[in-house]
Amino acid sequence: MTTTEPVLRAEAIDVVLGGLRILTGVSLSVQPGEVVALLGANGSGKSTLVRASLGIIPVAAGQVQLFGAPLGRGTAWSRIGYVPQRKPVHTGVPATALEVVRAGLLSPGRWRPASRARAMAALERMGMADRAHQPVQEMSGGQHQRVLIARALVREPDLLLLDEPTTGIDLGTIDAFVDTIDAMRRTGTAVAVVLHETEAFSALLDRAVVLRHGRVVHNGAPPVARAEHARPAHEHTHAHPEPEETSGALEFDLIGDEE
Repeated sequence: MTTTEPVLRAEAIDVVLGGLRILTGVSLSVQPGEVVALLGANGSGKSTLVRASLGIIPVAAGQVQLFGAPLGRGTAWSRIGYVPQRKPVHTGVPATALEVVRAGLLSPGRWRPASRARAMAALERMGMADRAHQPVQEMSGGQHQRVLIARALVREPDLLLLDEPTTGIDLGTIDAFVDTIDAMRRTGTAVAVVLHETEAFSALLDRAVVLRHGRVVHNGAPPVARAEHARPAHEHTHAHPEPEETSGALEFDLIGDEE
């Protein structure tokens, strides 16, 4: 792990949505080649922190910097890969897995679609090459999630933000995905990943940031989960729900989310 300028730096950010304070004075930094887990119960602010770091939702105070410059329209979005929380597959104009992944580099006036070979390689990483021409609307939730991960990986990003990326994915695919993340961080990719359970990523994690009720309560070595968190019936919840995304994201479409 290198110790140069952070790829991502969020400094003392507050987020207020619908009159509800979601984050208070939260700071986060991720160095090149570092893998940082964002931990905490549902409603603690993990996804909100990721979205605020990308300008998807606004910050009420504080500042976010990406690649050493303030978050804004000059941000190098092509250097960022983002995998949002899994949502139901949308209906509408049908798109195949290959088309979705190729669109991972597409933005009006900026980039061309990823080459077919590059997109196929990303699908292969996620075990989806044999479904390249299948419409994503026909896929299971786990298969759709793998396509979204491939769409982020096709960018070969310098910063990878993952929001519970392994939800609904089989263990074999998780292992392959973790191996891919390992290879990327060895070449300098910075990774921040929202997790409930750290087991699959434990060998890769350099640090963990734990949030509770919108505040950072731990920033250091990944903590050992309490016994009740390992029980299948345990609910990872806090008092308030995770907020809905707001409209008006600065460069939301450039990051490639379908929401």
